[in-house]
Amino acid sequence: MTHFDAIIIGFGKAGKSLAGDLAGRDWNVALIEKDKTMYGGTCINIACIPTKLLMHDALNGSEYRAAVERKNGVVERLRDKNYHSIADLNKATVYDGTAVFISDKEIEVETENGKKEVLSADNIFVNTGAETSIPPLEGDIDSDKVYTSTTLIDEEILPDKLTIVGGGYIGLEFATMYNAFGSEVSVIVPADEILKDEDEDIRNEITKDMKESGINFIFGERAEKVKEESSSNITVTLSNGREQTSNAILFATGRKPNTKGLGLDNTSVQLTENGGIKVDNHLQTTADNIYAMGDVKDGFQFTYTSLDDYRIVKTHLFDDGEYSYDSRTNVHYTMFTDPPYSRVGLTLQEAKEEGYEADENSMPMSGHPRSHINNELRGLFKAVVDTESGKILGVHLYGVNSEELINLAKLAMDHDIPYTVLRDQMYNHPVMSEAFNTLFDI
Repeated sequence: MTHFDAIIIGFGKAGKSLAGDLAGRDWNVALIEKDKTMYGGTCINIACIPTKLLMHDALNGSEYRAAVERKNGVVERLRDKNYHSIADLNKATVYDGTAVFISDKEIEVETENGKKEVLSADNIFVNTGAETSIPPLEGDIDSDKVYTSTTLIDEEILPDKLTIVGGGYIGLEFATMYNAFGSEVSVIVPADEILKDEDEDIRNEITKDMKESGINFIFGERAEKVKEESSSNITVTLSNGREQTSNAILFATGRKPNTKGLGLDNTSVQLTENGGIKVDNHLQTTADNIYAMGDVKDGFQFTYTSLDDYRIVKTHLFDDGEYSYDSRTNVHYTMFTDPPYSRVGLTLQEAKEEGYEADENSMPMSGHPRSHINNELRGLFKAVVDTESGKILGVHLYGVNSEELINLAKLAMDHDIPYTVLRDQMYNHPVMSEAFNTLFDI
């Protein structure tokens, strides 16, 4: 049995960042990854990077197969870079194999050829990410015409017709992307509208623009059965009995923490009701020496929150532990539709429910000078503030460059900068950020 100072299970953002940090501190580190195509984690290999690259190429008129080939090349380069960032360190060892807990301090690793080895460590960090959650349906669910967000982006032939089951953020991004490539896209949404947790005006604008781009929405229905009709067609039967036929089905129905096969029953680690690993404010599990980082625990499933998990663990191990999970505020996010939508904080209704003296302002992008330069007049910006304290409560940006601008809003919120500062700031011209002069004129 080989003993390490730390074992990290999973080569994701938090895991590889921590592995490099610990090795730099002269810790002997083992990093275990069961899939050689996942060095660097979900974002680099099957999520953020490949999907946004495909979105970029789709919106810029690239041919689908060429975009997939470019995506493959970029992912391979980044994957290789991430692998060597750890494997080339003197104090780090990468194990290609499946990790199973034997006890709180022992891990059995089984490699591709069936060889097994037991490793032990004083500290173990679980960073195994999440996996696609597919609801139980009748029929040919294992058909090669049924895809997840992971598998569809590797398909080299563009489906003429694509049915997407699920109208959440992933489903809407894929709808935008494949519609732009030229597929006839239909989205099945169980609710009567998309994005029910978002601001109503923003939600309506996004829905209108997606419909006008050619995307078809089927609201208020659930997928109940899948049937492969022929070598090229597959049909989804809806809850109202209607049938939707296409060449491919994408299930964009959420992701769940990936704890399957870890052998957690052999440890004192507990799971939450949602199936994630239960952690405290410093990401320690119910076993004091085992931590969980990234998507495998409950919470936001973003690369940047995973990186922040690493910061929490690092602070707990080597500093005063003052930075903790509770320190994380104003988590922002972007849905990369066309144009993108970004949000941080509360809607006006949510702010009033929390007792703030809240007010809001909205700004159509058709009234912004830079929008005319960009030849993109779609979009709507909204800001919510507390008029009593000057506190920024929420920013909702549907428009070009929102994925960049939202970081400025979050920075202001994190540091309690009054909204009047963004209102009165001198911005260069003509740029998208100068919209804040008008947006925050409340």
